[in-house]
This record gives sequence, C-alpha cells and structure tokens, in this order.
Amino acid sequence: MIPKYITSVSELDNLVGLAPKEREKLETVTDLFPFRSNEYYLSLIDWKDGHDPLRRIVVPDAQELRKGGSADPSCEKEYTKQPGLQHKYDQTGLLLLTDVCGGICRFCFRKRLFMTCERETVKDVSANIEYIRNHPEITNVLLTGGDPLTLETRRLEKILRELREIPHVGIIRIGSKMLAYNPYRILNDPDLTYVLSRYSTPEKRIYLMAHFNHPRELTDISIRAAEALQKAGVVVVNQTPILSGINDSPETLTTLFRSLSFAGISPYYVFQCRPTTGNSLFQVPLEESYEILQKSWQACSGLAKRARFVMSHATGKIEIVGRTAEHVFMRYHQAAERADIGKFMVFRSNPIARWFDDYSHALTDFEPKKVWLF
Repeated sequence: MIPKYITSVSELDNLVGLAPKEREKLETVTDLFPFRSNEYYLSLIDWKDGHDPLRRIVVPDAQELRKGGSADPSCEKEYTKQPGLQHKYDQTGLLLLTDVCGGICRFCFRKRLFMTCERETVKDVSANIEYIRNHPEITNVLLTGGDPLTLETRRLEKILRELREIPHVGIIRIGSKMLAYNPYRILNDPDLTYVLSRYSTPEKRIYLMAHFNHPRELTDISIRAAEALQKAGVVVVNQTPILSGINDSPETLTTLFRSLSFAGISPYYVFQCRPTTGNSLFQVPLEESYEILQKSWQACSGLAKRARFVMSHATGKIEIVGRTAEHVFMRYHQAAERADIGKFMVFRSNPIARWFDDYSHALTDFEPKKVWLF
C-alpha cells in the first residue's frame, strides 16, 4: 500500500462523506490551522463515532479556534542559535529539517511551522552540522521538524553520514510519528532501513522517538514497521502527551503502555500538553494528569512504566514527581541553566493548573510531617 495524502477538507469529504455543516466548520478551522493526513490513518477512524480518539488526533475541531495559548510556549526562538538549529541543553543539539509531517496533530506544539511564512527549517544543514562539530559538549542530536522521515532517504542518509563523522556525537535521535501515521514509509523503502542500519552501530545507536498517542494506533502494520527498525539496530522508544478526549483515562494509558512494552518499545516521556495556540481543548489539569498516569501504572509491569511525566517548559524539562492533598512536588529533569538540573520544588496544590506558570510561588519553608515509628 502507498497511502495517498489528504490535505484539504474537500478531499476528506470525498473520502469519508461529511455532513454539510461539519464540512463548513472544518473549513473555518483550516483557514487558520492546516489539515494533513492520509488514507491509511483515516481508515483507522470509526467515522460513526463523533468522539473517536483517532479522529480527535488528526481531524480539525471548531474548538481549536478558542482564544488563548502561545505560538511558541517553550520559547524555542530563545534557544535558536542559527536557522534550523536549537541548542537549549548542553548535551543536545536539535536540527529542524522539514516543516512537513505524515499528518498534522491537532495538538502540535510547533504548529506555527505550518501556519506562517517565516521558515524555521533549512534545506542546507551544513552550517548547523559545523556548529555541532565545533561544540564538543553536544553528545546527542535530535532530528525533528516536521517529521524527518518525510525526507527522501538520500537526503536523510547524507545528514546521518555527516553526523556520524563527528566523534563526540554518540546518539542520533529521530523524532517521528510515521510509525503511527504511515508505517508504509518504513516498510516500502528497504533503502531506509539499510541506511539506518549502517549508521546505528553497537557503540553509537540511532533512536527513533515514536509518537503513539492511543493504543489503536499500534496496528499490525505499525508493529511490523517498528520491528523492521529494530532489526536495523534502531532503538525505538515512545513519547506522548496526555490529551483530553484521546488518552486521558487510566485504562487507555495502561493499554498503550502495555502494548508498547510487549512490542519492545519503551515508554520514554509522558508530557503535559503544552499551552500552544489552539490546544486548550486537549489540555488536562496537571494534577489530574498526574493521577491518571499513576492509576494507569497500577496494572503495568516495570518495563511498561519507565516513562517520566514532564512539562517541556521554557526553562527546562520539569518532572512532576509526587503530590499530596496540599502540595505538588517537581524537579528539573533537564534545564537550560545547568545549576537548575535536579532542583527540587514544592508548590501548593492548584487543581485547575494546566502549566508550570500556573503555580505562582515555590514553598521555601516546606517540611514533611514527621511520623514517629516508636
């Protein structure tokens, strides 16, 4: 199968048949937030179910037009050293290779790439490769965008080859939702798995950061594609935000984490949904997200609950490590300022908080209650 890509509401209407009022609403949304999917992924949706979670992932929703949010909630512009390259954490360089994806997630935190004429990606990455070469503290490079697997294999191979020529780059990560959106990209191109096997070595692996958000995305075809990557020596891990109406139930996350672990795909990060423009309908209150995640882990083995629950904040990756009825406990898992890494923070509970900025002041005088054992 070679899935055809669908990029307009009229094409979607021709494929699945939309009610006239619904088509009109969707077209209003796509005037601001573009739509993109393909025949394979759309075939997974139950079109009789107006609340189908996969539909919610990729099909426009009029609620996206609510006001609020930021085009750049993690302040990526602040860490952009030159066009197409971000360097926020000492060890990690980030290359934005394309503004094309296998599908446009409605909750995308980088949707500005699809909305404006201002380009943040570059075709010629030679200057960015040189930057990485001149910064020996960079030990891992994340290829992202957009989705790097939308690139021609020949172009991707050139980038991988040049990165592998840099001695201090030990890990190359590829951020991609293609295993979910279009696994045929992997299965139909033996050159791709050959290239990946060439540059994923026993000493220096390539990691594929998959984006399975719901267990129904883990089809037989997607698992076959993941296996092809694994056989090529690629380490496949998964990350997902907690999303209202998609995976915000313990049962759904339990099934997702267990299915991933059964397929040899380690859960890596669980994200709090970022407050991006158009994302308010997907955000779950932070403390509720934490409780959902904790309950989901109750039926998971250790291998299925290896993920950290984090917010990708402007200041760093902030892990939510615990809560009580009165307090929430957080720490910097990674930070833009090295001195903040590992910093522990205590806040008063805020049940309606959806982001780190909703917690106003850290408690400096917090002391845990003493429990006498004798």
